[in-house]
Amino acid sequence: MVVGNIYAIAAVSVIGGGLFGFDISSMSAIISTPAYKCYFNHGPDGPPFNDSLTCSGLSSLAQGGVTASMPAGSWLGALISGFISDRLGRKYAIMSGCIVWIIGSIIVCASQNMGMLIAGRIINGLSVGIESAQVPRGRLVGSQQWAITWGILIMYYISFGCSYIGGGDSTNYSEKVFRIPWGLQMLPAVLLFVGMMFLPESPRWLARKDRWEECQSVLTLIHGKGDPNSPFVVAEMQEIGDMCEFERQNADVSYLELFQPKMINRTITGMFCQIWSQLTGMNVMMYYINYVFEMAGYEGNAALLASSIQYVINVVMTVPALIWVDTWGRRPTLLIGALFMMTWMFANAGLMASYGVVVPGGIKGVAEESMRLSGAPAKGLIACTYLFVASYAPTWGPLYPLRVRGKAVALATSANWAFNTALGLFVPVAFATIRWQTYLIFGVFLVVMTIHVFFMFPETAGKTLEEIEAIFEDPHGIPYIGTPAWKTFHDTKRTAAAEQGDVEVLGDKLAGNKAAVVHSETNETKA
Repeated sequence: MVVGNIYAIAAVSVIGGGLFGFDISSMSAIISTPAYKCYFNHGPDGPPFNDSLTCSGLSSLAQGGVTASMPAGSWLGALISGFISDRLGRKYAIMSGCIVWIIGSIIVCASQNMGMLIAGRIINGLSVGIESAQVPRGRLVGSQQWAITWGILIMYYISFGCSYIGGGDSTNYSEKVFRIPWGLQMLPAVLLFVGMMFLPESPRWLARKDRWEECQSVLTLIHGKGDPNSPFVVAEMQEIGDMCEFERQNADVSYLELFQPKMINRTITGMFCQIWSQLTGMNVMMYYINYVFEMAGYEGNAALLASSIQYVINVVMTVPALIWVDTWGRRPTLLIGALFMMTWMFANAGLMASYGVVVPGGIKGVAEESMRLSGAPAKGLIACTYLFVASYAPTWGPLYPLRVRGKAVALATSANWAFNTALGLFVPVAFATIRWQTYLIFGVFLVVMTIHVFFMFPETAGKTLEEIEAIFEDPHGIPYIGTPAWKTFHDTKRTAAAEQGDVEVLGDKLAGNKAAVVHSETNETKA
């Protein structure tokens, strides 16, 4: 039986977000526990076991390598995801990613040393890269992000509970503290694999494979309420048909096409939408948040509990994006988010520079915890950390035209994971060496991000993929850029009316999409 309810489809589809969420907090909640630090110990007493109170865990560079191994695998997974989704379709691409994730989780759970842990996380990363490139649209983008935040929150509290196993200290630690959470990581993949069996394939992919009857059946099931002649179904079939015809006339799609003059702007925009989301510094607030809280005076499980509040904030503050992102528009949302995050990053840098006391060798031998704050400055550091997460959660994802969407999304997502890898490796070493200036670096990134978004990121909310293509290929706009970003706006009323079957609005949409296709064909002919 194939499920056609749009909410059921969304619920199953976004479980993939839980995979990445589980991975983030299964590491962030674990790295400060005595069990993890003593089992994977690079401190003065040597690996792998240590019964003293001085277990310092992995060195800064080694911990960065362990953390970065997952996004490194995701980078590769994102690159190959375009090939996989073009060949198998989104449904079976997602299911194959589930199998890879389960294999990786088994290896991580059974890790006997750092090398085995890194190998398992790389395999997990392959899965996340494949899954993350199967990007949903519109409100489903918010749903995907919300699933990630729930995955982070759930796994964090599972890891927090497991931290008490064996007494929770380095004199009587248990490997179960980290093995149980790492084993439970496979559960979302099992659920997603089973759920995907009951979902239909992407209608656009079916159309590209000339499976038109199946394409129409899926649209009828999801949008037509059983009526294949529904105005919305007819409109969608026309749009898909126009674009597929255009694809047939330009069949040699490759990654090189993404860097041709007519595509370079949207390629850079898509890639930097992902890159900037990493350079905001969210990794500092997610992977390594316990270092920050321990520098602010919290210790052990108290730091874990205080850190968990930011994950609750992350879940709650994603809801506004889930409900209102199409109303606000994506462009102003990104700009406002960048401005707020910039404020909190510079505030953290200022607090640590002005009131932080350098701790030689780090707190309890943990080099990343290189400074200590107390009193009001420590509370200010924590408050700005919470506010940063509250600013990030509702704000930051690129969209591409159908013709190159698979490869383009794969390329943009691979850029995301490449920078995620670099930051995962960089941040522990940065905390240990340049200390408060780590925040300053991310603050500068946010300044540049704000400028880039204002001048180069067009509005995409409330628009079809084909309408977005028309923005980038506007014959009256800037050559090779299209309509200036600051002149693009969203019209959610028109989209809502079209979804409800407003014939006049549907006619306008079709006319606009046909014009975009004709213009693209004309340019191709001239070229």
